[in-house]
Parts: sequence; C-alpha cells; structure tokens
Amino acid sequence: MKKKLKIVGISLLILIALLIASPFIFQNQIKDMVRTYINQNVNATVTFDDVNLSFISSFPQANVTLDNLTITTFEPFKNDTLAKIDFLSLDMSIKELFKKMDEEPLIVNAIAIDNALVNLKTNAVGAVNWDIAKPNNTNTSTTNADSTGFAFDIESYKITNSAFNYLDESTTTIFKIANLNHSGKGIFSGNLSELDTNTEANVSFSMDSTEYLSNNSLKLDALIDLDLANSKYTFKENKALINDLPLEFKGFVQLIEAGQNIDISFENPGSTFKDFLAVIPKSYAKNLDNVDTTGNFKINGVIKGEVTETKIPTLDINILSNNASFKFDDLPKRVENISINVEIKNETGITDDTYVKINTLNFKIDEDEFKSSATIKNLTKNMLVDAHLDGVLNLGNLTKAYPIELTNKLEGILKADLNTNFDMNAIETNAYTRIKNNGAISVSDFVFSSADIVNPINITKAAVNFNPGTITLDQFIATTGDTDLNATGTINNLLGFLLSDKKLQGDFNVKSSVFKISDFMVEGGSDAPVNQSTEPATALKIPAFLDCSITADAKTVYYDNLILKDVKGDLKIADEKAQLKNVTSSIFNGNLTLEGLVDTKSTKPTFNMNVGAKNFDIAQSFNDLNLLKALAPITKILEGKLNSTINLSGSLGDDFTPLLNSITGDAFAELLTTKIEPKNEQLFSMLESKLNFLDFSKLDLKDLQTKLSFDNGQVTVKPFDIKYKDIKMTVGGSHTFSNTMNYQIVFDVPAKYLGSDVNNLINKINDPAVNTLTIPVTASISGNTLKPQVTTDLTSGVKNLTTQLIEIEKQKLINKGKDKLTDVVGGILGGNTPKDSTSTQTNTVVNDVLGGILNNNKPKDSTSTDSIKPKTQVKDVIKGLFGKKKE
Repeated sequence: MKKKLKIVGISLLILIALLIASPFIFQNQIKDMVRTYINQNVNATVTFDDVNLSFISSFPQANVTLDNLTITTFEPFKNDTLAKIDFLSLDMSIKELFKKMDEEPLIVNAIAIDNALVNLKTNAVGAVNWDIAKPNNTNTSTTNADSTGFAFDIESYKITNSAFNYLDESTTTIFKIANLNHSGKGIFSGNLSELDTNTEANVSFSMDSTEYLSNNSLKLDALIDLDLANSKYTFKENKALINDLPLEFKGFVQLIEAGQNIDISFENPGSTFKDFLAVIPKSYAKNLDNVDTTGNFKINGVIKGEVTETKIPTLDINILSNNASFKFDDLPKRVENISINVEIKNETGITDDTYVKINTLNFKIDEDEFKSSATIKNLTKNMLVDAHLDGVLNLGNLTKAYPIELTNKLEGILKADLNTNFDMNAIETNAYTRIKNNGAISVSDFVFSSADIVNPINITKAAVNFNPGTITLDQFIATTGDTDLNATGTINNLLGFLLSDKKLQGDFNVKSSVFKISDFMVEGGSDAPVNQSTEPATALKIPAFLDCSITADAKTVYYDNLILKDVKGDLKIADEKAQLKNVTSSIFNGNLTLEGLVDTKSTKPTFNMNVGAKNFDIAQSFNDLNLLKALAPITKILEGKLNSTINLSGSLGDDFTPLLNSITGDAFAELLTTKIEPKNEQLFSMLESKLNFLDFSKLDLKDLQTKLSFDNGQVTVKPFDIKYKDIKMTVGGSHTFSNTMNYQIVFDVPAKYLGSDVNNLINKINDPAVNTLTIPVTASISGNTLKPQVTTDLTSGVKNLTTQLIEIEKQKLINKGKDKLTDVVGGILGGNTPKDSTSTQTNTVVNDVLGGILNNNKPKDSTSTDSIKPKTQVKDVIKGLFGKKKE
C-alpha cells in the first residue's frame, strides 16, 4: 500500500513539475508560431511585449497570453492604430502544442480580451483600414496558410472593458461603442448549436453632423441558434434595453454568397408612454421613477431582405402614441395632448428610397399648442425635406415641464405658421429657386442670456416673414443693457444657417436711440493703461457665422469715454472682419468721418482706418481722445478749432481701443481759430523764462498746417514754420507714446530783441540796415511732458551778433576813413583848391601831415599851436587805417 501511495505521490510530483516546466519548453515554439502567423498573414506592423504559456490557470487545457498587442497600419492609413489590446488570452488543448508549424493549425477553444480599443475607418475614396490580410497568390501559398497558424473552434469567449470606433469619412458617419462587456458561451452538437450571449455597452451614432444616439445605454441578452451548415443564426429568446426602453425581437440572419439575408421583427412589450421617455438619454431624461404618464406608446418594426453591395432590407418601422401626457413630480407644468405618428419606410430595398414620414408630432403645455409634420426623403444623398410647423410655444415653460438644464435662461413666446420645402444641396449652394418657404415666425418678450455677453438680450418683438425666394425681417425691437435696437432687413439663407454650416447672410437696417459699446463687451473691459503695448489673452471677436451688410443710424453712441451723436454709415461684416464705409458722426462740436477695416480673425485683432476730423474743438478732443493726446500731448493748451486727417493701422486691445505701441501711420492737421492758454503748462513757462522776448499767449496759430508720422511707439513731427510778431519759428522733432520728447525750435530773432547792450551798439552804428539783422536761436526740448528740460544757445547767439555789429562798425569807420583819404590824396596829387577857408585850413593841415608821412617833409611852422592838434588826430586815423597801434 505504501508502495502504491509512493508511486502515486511521485507521479503527482512529476505531473506538477511537468505542468510548471512545460511552459518554458513550449514557450519559444508558441512565440515562433505567433510571429510566423503574423508575417505570413498580416500586412501591418504588429508588436507585443511578451507571450506566456501556462498549464495551471486553464488546466486541463493550455493557456497562451499576449501582452500589449498593437496593430498599426500602412498607407493610406500610415501609422494609424487599428487595434490595441492590453491582454489577449487563448485556451487550447495541450496536444495542440505538440503540432509542428508546417502541420495543420492550432485549434483555439476559448478567447478572452481585456481593455481593447479597435478603430475602423473608411476614407473619402472608400479605402478601409482593416483590410490588412496578405493576398494568397498561389495554390501553394494557400495550402501553407491553411496548414500554419491558428484555427478557431470556439466554445466560449469574452470581451471586457473595451471600445469600438467606426468612422466613414465619405458619409460622415460615426459609430462608437464604449464600455463594452460582452460574453458568449456555446452548447455545441454537430451542425446545430446554441450560443448564449450577454452584452452591455454605451452606443453613440451620428450621420452628417446629426446625432441620433448619444451615449445611450444598451443591454442585450440573446439566445441564438447556430445552424453552421447553412450559416444561419436564429434569435430565440432575446431581450434588449435601449436606455430604459425594453425591446423584444425575433428572426434570423443568414450568410449568403452575395451578403446576408435578414428577417427580424421587434417591438416594445409594454405600451405606456414612459417607454418613450426611456429612449431619451439619461443625461437629459433624469429619473423616470418620479414621472406620471398617461396614454400609450408603441414601437414595432420589420427588417426583411438581403444586404448586398446594391441592396438593403426593406424597412417598416412605426412609432405611435395617442393622447399621451407626462408630468414630473418636482415640476409645475404638464405636457399633454401628445400625439406621435412616425413611419420609417423602405419598400424597394434601394437605399435612396428610404424615407421618414412624421405624420403627427403634437403637444400642448398650458394653453399653448404646437403641431408639426414632415416628410424626409433621400436620406443618404441630397436630402429632401417637406415640413409644416403651426402653433404657439412659451419657451419659459420648457424647463417647467421637463427637467432639462439650460446653461442660459430662456424666456419668450414663439409663434409659427410655416411651410417649407427644400433639398439640402439647395441649402448648401444657395439655390434659392429650389427653396420654397411660405409663412411667418415671430418671437415676443424673448430673453436670451449667455456667458459670452454682458447683459441679457430682451427681444420685445421679432417677426420673420417667409416668401418663395426671400425671407424678410419685418420687425426686430430689442434692448440689452442701456442699448436699444430696431432692425429690419432681408435674410438670404436662414435655413442654410440653421441646418448646415453656412454663414448667416443678409442686408439689415439698424436704428438706435442709445447704443453703448460696453453693453456688448465682456464685463470689466480692459484694465490695460492707455499706452498698453501687449495684446490681452482674450479679445472680442466678430462672429464667424455673420456675412451681412448693415446700414446703421444711431442718435447717440457711447464708446469708452466718448459720446458720438448722429452716427450713420455702412458696415460690411464677413470672415470675422468689419468694413466701415461712409461712417459719419458729430463729436467735439465738429464732424467725424471713418473709413476702414477691423479684422478679428487673427489671434491679435487689427485695424486699418482713415479718420477725418472737421471743426473739432481742440481742447475737448485732445483731452478726451487718448489717441490724439498721445499724438500731440502739448496741444491741450490750445483752444479753438481743428481740421485733421489721420491714416493709421495697428492692433486692438480687448476693449477695441488701439494698442498705441503697435500703431503706424501719418496725420495732417490744420488749426483754424486758436487761442493759447500756456499758464499751466510748464514747458511754455520754461521757454518764456529762457527767452524773455516771448509771450506765448500772444502767439497766433491760425491757418497753421503740420504733418506728422508715427511708428514703433514714436511720433515724428515734420518741421513747420509759425510767426510770432516779426520772429520766425521753425518747429520739428519727435516724442514717444511714453511722452519722452526730443524737439528743436529755431527762432530767427531780430537783433532788437536781444537786450540793451546790443541795442546801444545798434544806436551807435546809426545805420538802418542794422535793424534788419537776425540771429538763429535754437531751443532744445527734452525730458517728458511732466518734467520738460529746455536749453538754448541764446548767449552764444548774442555774442556772435555783438561781434557782427562791431565788425560792421569797423567796416563803417574804415569806409569813412577811406573816403577822407581819397579826398586828401586827390588834393595833394591834383592840386585842387579848397572851396572855403575852413576846408582850406583843414586840408592844409592834412596836406602837411600826409606830406610829412609820404614825402618825409617837415612842416613849415612846427611851433604853430593851432595846427598841432588836427595833425595829430589825422595821423592817428591814418595809422589806424594801416593797422598801426596808437602810441
């Protein structure tokens, strides 16, 4: 007995040892087989971290696992991830491991997949990314493919925590399955078997931007007969839940040579209206346990026929409800008189013949009743729509009757009586002749609020009239904040805007008594200073969906600290840009004109504007308008009128005011009637203290014209001339928007203004020509407008003038001496006789002196007292003429 137990024990130990050791023996064989299968059969890049083999976890079968399996595709889907599986497990008989790779394939009995993501895609030209199987070119290769790799004889399988995505770019179809947990277990008996499946998932489906299912919960328990010989799968006991809507279905799906043959019917087993509410996604439907419903609801359908490349099954799906109602316990309003009659049909098996017919969709809230009907055909191509709307709806009652959470409050009365008939291609191409509308829609006491606007928009009355080919806005009366609006116009493509991605096109006339720009801006506006130099993180945007022309007429417009009167002009809005034309206004007791472009399409909004000012009040405009204040800061001391044209471009801040350091352009200004008040301006006080001949209060600037340019935060003033009394002044230079100045004023100053010493010298010269002498005096201005610095070259100018006057006096004496010398020399050489005794006496003296100087003769009477003094004087003058110094 002990011997037998010993043998059994040893056998068990050997068996356990084999179970533990065998995976290491066969592991390389499994890896080689997986790689061989991939290389021979898959046209894609396949990677995995490791392959593991175990006999214990699935005993008596072998278990093979792959970790982190990834499949990426080649062109035309290069580097797209087709599948990513964190964990893949295969169960098979142990004897399968003893097969060689060139023999028949390994037979797999069970599969488990965890945390998988599968992405299937069809591109715009119809290519698919899952077609990764290598083609078999010869019979030999076919035989080899069949004799290696894996074959499947599945008894059970499961997929957990996985997701499936499908995208068809040609039809813009998106199908998503998330949180997928699916399992199947078979009872196999020859060709007739049975498969029991359980499925839970969340399903989303959209086509052409219309979402039909949005993360709807799906549960399905299906018992399926498998007729493997005839490839026929029959649904026996099947229960499904779409959200909370129960469905039961029966029928079969059979694989045929051309595709599939389908015959399935379904219906909801109950008949209460709560079944209809259950279809609505739970995120919108909330808790249906606290809702009271009356009336019936029935959905049933038959899908029957072949699915081939050219055909689909016929469809006969009906949704019916009569005289139903519902009320949520915690809401005050009941929705009643609900009638629904919807058909989804296809009677030919041709895809384009599928249509939806909404015979009735009616309901009533309080006393407001709303009715609608529609027929939608040609669903997959150029959709045809024929619809009718008729009724009244209090928008404020929507949240009082149904637990829908709106981000923004909705109020107002909607009235509609409209018939419309169109095809989607006509909407997309603006083929208005194929868009037939007739009727009207109006909204009254409508309140709309949003986080994107400062104040709610209160629409007192809006009426839109629909006629074939045209849609007119007959009335639009609204207020927001302190702003009032009154608009009329035409709308070219309202349906294209509502039903597709088309822009809203139209022509509108807008009038307003009071229009405040701040009513349309983000609350708080810009905190940046006047000389802000950087763009804020967020800024206003012109809506991209607008493509319209606006003729505006506003009595009063408030823009920042400005008040504009009688604003009129044209505005063209398109492509996130606004083109201003012929804009006029009254401001600063004058007239303003604007032409230009505002562009908010780029990250930083920009502008390019031509501004005209006529008869502007100088003091008021330069005090209130930051741009003018930055261009000419010292102009604030002026009083009078101004004409100007300014051409400028640059970037805008989030309050739509210019970022000064970004602007470039030029300006021309003409002063009309002006008066200067320099008393409180330090710069002019300093100039007057440096140049005491100036009194700026007496300066006349009438008809002054000047030009300036600005770029990179600097304003350059081109030199211009002004006149103060008989003093010419030339002004030029530059300053920055931070008010740093670099200016020069050149004064052409007459000599008479330069002090008593200069004037005494002028009087001594006693020559009228001296009175016209002027000197340039330059005043250099630096620092800033708050702390200016002034220097002049007046001292050197006066010194130069004095030198000039002395030279004139010298030349005058020289010329006078030359004249006398000429007379004397002429008398000596020519023997002329003086005309009178006085001159005779003087000439005699001069002759004697000259004779002594020129001929070395001595005077006749050296002791004559009367003649000594004149002789000495003349000698001194003569010597002076020849440059000799006095003794």
